[in-house]
Amino acid sequence: MACTTLLVGRLATNDGSTIVARNEDGEDFSFDPKKLVVVNPEDQPRTYTGVANHLTIELPDNPLRYTCTPHADLSNGVWAETGINAANVSMSATETISANARVLGADPLVAYQPAQGKPGDADYKPEAPGGIGEENLPTITLPYIHSAREGVQRLGMLVEKYGTYETNGVAFGDADDVWYWENIGGHHWIARRVPDDCYVVQPNRQGIDHFDLADALGEQHDYMCSADLAQWIRDHDLLMDMPAHEGDTGETVQGLPRYFNARIAFSTYTWLDQLYNAPRKWYLCRRLTPSDPRFQGAAPAFGPESLDIPWALRPDKKLSASDVKDLLATTYDGTEYDPYGTKGTPETRHQYRYVGIDRTSECSVLCIRPNVPVALRGVHWFAPASGPFNTAVAMYANVTTMPAYLDTPTAVTTDSLYWNNRLVAGLADPQFFESYEPIQGYRLNTMAQGYQMLHETDAKLMALAKEGTMNLDAMDDAAVQAELAAANQALADSVQAQTRSLLGTVLDQRTVAMKNAFNMNDH
Repeated sequence: MACTTLLVGRLATNDGSTIVARNEDGEDFSFDPKKLVVVNPEDQPRTYTGVANHLTIELPDNPLRYTCTPHADLSNGVWAETGINAANVSMSATETISANARVLGADPLVAYQPAQGKPGDADYKPEAPGGIGEENLPTITLPYIHSAREGVQRLGMLVEKYGTYETNGVAFGDADDVWYWENIGGHHWIARRVPDDCYVVQPNRQGIDHFDLADALGEQHDYMCSADLAQWIRDHDLLMDMPAHEGDTGETVQGLPRYFNARIAFSTYTWLDQLYNAPRKWYLCRRLTPSDPRFQGAAPAFGPESLDIPWALRPDKKLSASDVKDLLATTYDGTEYDPYGTKGTPETRHQYRYVGIDRTSECSVLCIRPNVPVALRGVHWFAPASGPFNTAVAMYANVTTMPAYLDTPTAVTTDSLYWNNRLVAGLADPQFFESYEPIQGYRLNTMAQGYQMLHETDAKLMALAKEGTMNLDAMDDAAVQAELAAANQALADSVQAQTRSLLGTVLDQRTVAMKNAFNMNDH
């Protein structure tokens, strides 16, 4: 399992943006080159067939344009992963999560079944397509939604109709809301709206805890779920909460408690969760809410292996896109669990799964900014390769094409941000502290230029709009898109030059440390 998700409500960000962000991490020893591209409506398939699931789906004929981060090598499927569409809706898919045996027994996953035997034989069984999964989800969802809420509803409909071959968490954002969706078993799902003044850290484990069944089956203000969830839970005895005291059942809905803990009901509580998942949530929550006494003291209520840290918490200070990028790059900095640190022991430094790991394919920080005109709202910060060694490039989403530097080829090249960052990471990892200063300087400068580009471009276009030369309330104004594409290209050109310079610096540092170095001064 892989990936770490960080979601932030609009009242918890410095500029009122909603933020949907995630590290897309490969499986063990897996390094998937990723690119940032735009899919225009004419390029969106009307009939889609998955590679892993062999499932064919007919798609609507009115797709929206959207950004996404697919594999460079499409032989195993698209894996579009993250993006922002022309309705200024963001989507991140997926956070691989875990469900317990009770859930999977009550609603098994829908796995692909290959054909058995030969056609015409009595015992021949044709192949049975699998359900939908991470390979498919943005491609069949993001181009067809106009709000975060619609994203939850469409994805829920698709899972109810086709099933899924894996358990996943998916996030959606728009200018007002962030929603987090989780499938429960093969066909069931729940979703919860992130409170506006809170953040959510989501590792590879089913995460939603407090759940309001009445709201989910009624007004759906903060919760949603599959229509038959209550009956399914009741039929399979899935609730695990103990009542407050004997005889206290409280308010009920369809024979179930209105409020229950979905994580206790549906998730796993294993040793692997304690080593692989819980530490990431603990560290990021402790960083973001240090004032919470449950993270402090000699015997804190919440430690690295705690499995019941609340799903959503209020940060001590507001967050920005650059904060989120840095948090998703962390390796438990400053603790005994940091593999690059000096605290603890060799054992503790490799005790827990890190947030920013070597096999991160890309990190996307998706911002929908409500305080600018519609045409300028979506910003896709793209950070390919391993987080401790890379940078995030701010790209306006309302364009028809992305800079070529972000369109990663399958072969290694220094004309690609992904491959350059992979090269920097591979060279710098063995001598982390020697390379730390130039890498941090590079990240600071390039992300600062991203903010500068956004500020200057916003101001320029708003001035032009006042003159009547462009319409910032329309997403398809060609003059606006041309200006945004030019701004994106200028930033990409600058980042390309700085990345080339960083690669040279790190290469020099690594070369002088080669084992076959020989100097007469050695003798």
